[in-house]
Amino acid sequence: MKSALVTMQHNLSGIVFCNSRAAVKGLLGLIQRETQRIGLGYLTSKVAVFYSSLTGDRRGEIIQKLQAGQIKVIINYSGTEIAASGTFTTNDSPNDLGFYLISEISGMGNGETITGLQATRTPIPGNQPFELDNLISLNTVQLTGDGFGYSTSGRNYSSPFFAIFLPTRGYLEVFSVPPFVSGFENLGSEDSELPISFSASIIPVPEATSIVSLLALGTFSTHLAQ
Repeated sequence: MKSALVTMQHNLSGIVFCNSRAAVKGLLGLIQRETQRIGLGYLTSKVAVFYSSLTGDRRGEIIQKLQAGQIKVIINYSGTEIAASGTFTTNDSPNDLGFYLISEISGMGNGETITGLQATRTPIPGNQPFELDNLISLNTVQLTGDGFGYSTSGRNYSSPFFAIFLPTRGYLEVFSVPPFVSGFENLGSEDSELPISFSASIIPVPEATSIVSLLALGTFSTHLAQ
C-alpha cells in the first residue's frame, strides 16, 4: 500500500499485482481509507482495478485514463476467476418439477475452500434481494432461476443460477467479495456476474445405506464459459 501511495504522490505510474480478487479489493479498500485519513482523498480516483473478467468497455476506459495520466496505479489480478468443484448432499424426494433441496456442500470454489451453503431463502451478501432456493436437478436444466449459493474461506460468496432472462438462456454466477454493500445494483468492479458452464452428476450410494435417493450425494463443477 505504501508504495502505491508514494507512486501517486510523486505523479508516477505503476502496477500492483495481487494473488486473488479478494486481495485486490482489500488493497483498494486500504488505499481508500489511508488517503482519506491523511487528507489526500482525491488520489483514490487515480487507482483502478484490472482483471480479465472486466468488460471490454471498462478495460478500454482504464487504458485510456492510464494513457492520459488520469490513472496512476493499477491493481491487477490475472487468473482462473470462476472455477468450482465439489460434492453436495440433498434430500431424498424431489419436488413436482424434479428438483432436490441441497442441504450440504463441500469442495473448492475459485481457489478457496467452500465453507458452507448459503441458507435457503436468503441472498448471498452483496446480491440482495435475490434469495436462493438451493435446488438441483438431473433435468437438462439443473438449476432454477434462484440458484444456490456458498461461502468460501476467503470470505467470498458465489451463486450459480439459470438465467431465463438472457436472449440465449444459460447459467450465470454472481461472485461477491468483501466489503459487501447491500443491493445487487451496488456490485463493485471487483464483483462479477459472468456466464459459466455448470454440471452435476450422481455419486452412487452403497445399497447397504441407500435409504435416500441417488442424488443424495452428488458432484458439481462450474467454470468460466468460453
